[in-house]
Amino acid sequence: MATINLEGDAREWNEDAYRRSILRDRERAARTVFRTAFAPSERHKPEIIVAASSDGSIACYSLESCICSASQVRNGVDVLMAEPVAVIEGHKGPVYDLKFYDDGKEALLFSCGDDGRIRGWKWLDVLNSEVPVAIQGSHLKPVLDLVNPQHEGPWSAQSPVPENNAIAINKQEGCIISATGDACAYCWDVETGKRKMVFRGHSDYLHCVVARESSNQIITGSEDGSARIWDCRNGLCTQVINPEKGRKLKETSWVSCLAIDASESWLACGTGRNLSVWSLLSCECIFNIESHAPVQDVSFDGNQHILAVGSEPILRRYSINGKALSKIQCAPQSAFSVSYHSSGVGSTFNLPSSVLLE
Repeated sequence: MATINLEGDAREWNEDAYRRSILRDRERAARTVFRTAFAPSERHKPEIIVAASSDGSIACYSLESCICSASQVRNGVDVLMAEPVAVIEGHKGPVYDLKFYDDGKEALLFSCGDDGRIRGWKWLDVLNSEVPVAIQGSHLKPVLDLVNPQHEGPWSAQSPVPENNAIAINKQEGCIISATGDACAYCWDVETGKRKMVFRGHSDYLHCVVARESSNQIITGSEDGSARIWDCRNGLCTQVINPEKGRKLKETSWVSCLAIDASESWLACGTGRNLSVWSLLSCECIFNIESHAPVQDVSFDGNQHILAVGSEPILRRYSINGKALSKIQCAPQSAFSVSYHSSGVGSTFNLPSSVLLE
């Protein structure tokens, strides 16, 4: 940190450190949180929430400190800034998604981002790090570091490494699946770090991916306006879902987010214009309603209700039949992530200065 003594002696002034501190403060104020996840706990209670941010960092927050900060906002304090208990310098560029692999002592925290990498850290190493939080980020090294393949163009030119927009976990098969910017999904073996399979068929980049472990399938959502169901045994597409088929629109909308319920029988699908739920047993649409704003994330709660957030400061809750049950005002003006814990705690995130826990 740049310092100057009280007598006005500027001989120890560090101009570079001062400039860096100003940049850090500005980045922190403008930082966007793209994804959150509740960390595994031995007591199976929500204690720590992990946030993936636009500055490439992955920050871990105590739920207690978040709630205390939220109470300050309700009491009229304008700034909400819970201090993290751990920080990882995860990626060069924004971190778009993160997931936990396993929930025991061997749990791994996986993240993906704009740099085309998937990285994994041992969760206990993150929690038990003795390095001060202020300098902790660069000291925590990933135990797994995967990079998307480049494509060869004319005259053997290599394409840029495609970004990873989302990841999904299949613990039964021991793999992690990424939704990427080259319109493909890649399946990676967690133990060997090798790519097992490529899923090709979309005509535009992928926004989201979920795993249906009971059927050894994945489901991807794309900018091309479709969701596709894939067989992980052979990499073939078995079903195409068009959430806006039959609507009289000049332009199709993208599929921005997907969620599967605990029974893996229902699929929630959010787009730029609507929210729909599909039966995965019959591939029939159960309901399809126009959204008040582009849907940016969806999740099922423990009662098979759908939680949805988007580019509005509202968390909406629907029944499996599409009935609007409630809407809750959120701190963020636009929410990219909604997380639900089995204990009944949920969170919506966009900016670190805007956090709401319900």
